[in-house]
Amino acid sequence: MKDHPAAITEINLAHEAEMPPLPMSIGTTLVNKTGTWRYFRPFYEDKTPPCNNACPAGEDIVGYLALLKEGRYEEAWRLLTQENPFPGVCGRVCPHPCESECNRIELGGAVAIHTLERFLAGEAAARKLSFVAAQRIDEEPVVVIGAGPAGLACAYHLALWGHPVTVYEAAAKPGGMMRLIPPYRLPAHVLDREIANIEALGVRILTGQRLGGNLSWGALQHYQAVFLAVGQSRSRKLGIAGEKAEGVLSGIDFLARIERGEAVRLGRRVAIIGGGNTAMDAARTARRSGAEVTILYRRSRKEMPAAEAEITEAEEEGIAIHYLTAPVKIWTENSRVKELECIKMALGEPDASGRPRPVPLPGSEHRIPVDTILPALGQEADLSFLDETIQIAQGQIATDSATVTSRQGVFAGGDVATGYGTVAHAIGSGKRAALAIHHYLRGESLESFPPLSQAVHRAQKSLSPTVVRLENLNQDRLTFSARPSQRRLDAQTRQQSFDEVNLPLDEFTVRFEAERCFSCGICNACDTCLIHCPDVAIKRDGLGRYRIDYDYCKGCNICAVECPRDAMSTEEESKWKE
Repeated sequence: MKDHPAAITEINLAHEAEMPPLPMSIGTTLVNKTGTWRYFRPFYEDKTPPCNNACPAGEDIVGYLALLKEGRYEEAWRLLTQENPFPGVCGRVCPHPCESECNRIELGGAVAIHTLERFLAGEAAARKLSFVAAQRIDEEPVVVIGAGPAGLACAYHLALWGHPVTVYEAAAKPGGMMRLIPPYRLPAHVLDREIANIEALGVRILTGQRLGGNLSWGALQHYQAVFLAVGQSRSRKLGIAGEKAEGVLSGIDFLARIERGEAVRLGRRVAIIGGGNTAMDAARTARRSGAEVTILYRRSRKEMPAAEAEITEAEEEGIAIHYLTAPVKIWTENSRVKELECIKMALGEPDASGRPRPVPLPGSEHRIPVDTILPALGQEADLSFLDETIQIAQGQIATDSATVTSRQGVFAGGDVATGYGTVAHAIGSGKRAALAIHHYLRGESLESFPPLSQAVHRAQKSLSPTVVRLENLNQDRLTFSARPSQRRLDAQTRQQSFDEVNLPLDEFTVRFEAERCFSCGICNACDTCLIHCPDVAIKRDGLGRYRIDYDYCKGCNICAVECPRDAMSTEEESKWKE
C-alpha cells in the first residue's frame, strides 16, 4: 500500500502542519501590472509573402490559399480575381514565378499555386460565378486599343471602378497572344469564358478595328483617356539568305493559322528556330500535325527562355532539340525550302541580356534536310500607327511608372511598353494603367506609382514591405510534406491529340495542397503565440486575430520567437514611448 495514491495523500496531509509558512494573496493578480518591467515590445506585423511579392499580376496568393483550404471556394475566387480576371488562363500558362520563390521548396517542393488557381477558376465556372458590376461613377468614356491580356485587364479594372470602357481589337477575336496558345495548353473555352465575364461588366469589345488602318486617331477624340496595349505582333526575322522561300513561316503566323482552322502544308520534316515558349508551342503543334520536328537553339538548355516543363514535355513527345546550333542559310529547290545550313556555336562572354553570347565555330557548318522552317525568335512591336507626339524608346512606347506617355491622356502598357513577354506581366501592366487612368480622370496625382518591376494592387493592404524568407521562419515548427505530382496525358496520346495535357487535381488533393502553404509573414491564427505566452497576455480579439495586453506583457518575446511564420516583430520599448 506504500505506493498507492491514497496512501501518499494521507502522508501529505499528515505532514501539512510541518510545512513552512507560504505567502498567499486573496486578491487578483491583475493588480500587479508587470508590463512595466518590459524593455522589448512584441507586436503583430504582417509581412510580404515571397509568392505574393513575385507575382507579376499582384495576386494575394496566401490570402486565397487560406480560404481555399477551408473550402471557401467562392470567397477565394473573388479574392484572387480582385487582382487578376484570368485565373483560368494563368493557372495554365503562367510560368509561375511565385512557385520559384516559395519557401516550401526545400521541405517537399513548392506549393502548386498555378494548379490551385486553375481549380478555383474551374469551380467558379461550375458555379456560374460572375464579377460584380460597379455603379457608374461618371460618364467619361475610356478607350483601350488591343484586346490582349493587358488591354482586357485594364478594361476589367476600369469597369469595376465604374468607368465606361470600349476596347478596339484588330483581330477577328479578342484575346491577343492568349488566343494563339495551343488548346493542349489553354483550351479556347477557358479563354472565351473569362473574356465573357469581363464583357458582362459592360465592357464593349469591337473586333476588326485597327488603329492606323480602319480606325483613325480622330475617331478617339471624344474619349477622355486612351490606353495603348497593342502587344508585339510582328515576328523578328532570321536575317539569313533564303528566308523568303516558300516553306518559311513565322511561328506566330503558323499558330495563328492553326487557330483559325486553316490547313498548313508542313511536309514531313519541320525545323523550329528559337528557344522560347512560342518556339515550343510551334514545335508541339507541328508534332501533333504529324511532322518530325527539330528545334534549333543557339545557346545551351540552361539559357533556354522556355519554361522547363514545356521543354521536358516537348522531348517526351519525340521532339529533338539541337543546342548550340544556329541557322546561317536556307537552301531551296524550285523556290521551296530543301535544306537548312547551320553552324555550331560556343558560349562566350555575357551579352546585353546577361546570358553568354553564342560564338560561331568556324568549320562546323552542316546541312539539315527540311520541308518547313518556323522561325520563333520573339516578337517586336509594330509602331507604324503612332503619331509624332508619342515618343518611342528602344522599339517600345516610352512611358513612366504610371504608364503615362508623352501625349496628354494617352497611356501605354503590356509588351508594347514593357517587353516582359508573359501573360501575367501584361495583366499586371493593364491593372497599373487602369489605376493610373482612374486617378487621372479624378484629377489625382500619378506620382506615387512604384517602378515597373513591382506589381501594383487594386486592394491595398497594410503589409510590411519586408519579404519573408525561409531563414526568417521558425523551422522547428515546419514539417516536410511532398508536393503532389502533376497528372498528364501520356506522351503517346499527346502526339496525336490537341486535348489538354495537364490534368486537374481532385478536390481532396487541392485542399491538402493548400494546407501545405506556410502562410509566410501572414498571421493565420495558429494559436502558437497564445499558447506560449507565460504571462497570459495574449488574447483572441474575436475577429480571428490576437491582441497583446501590454499591462502584463513583460517583453520576453517568446511569442515572436515561436511564431512559425514571422508574423510578429519586436522593438525596444523606448521607441514606443518617444
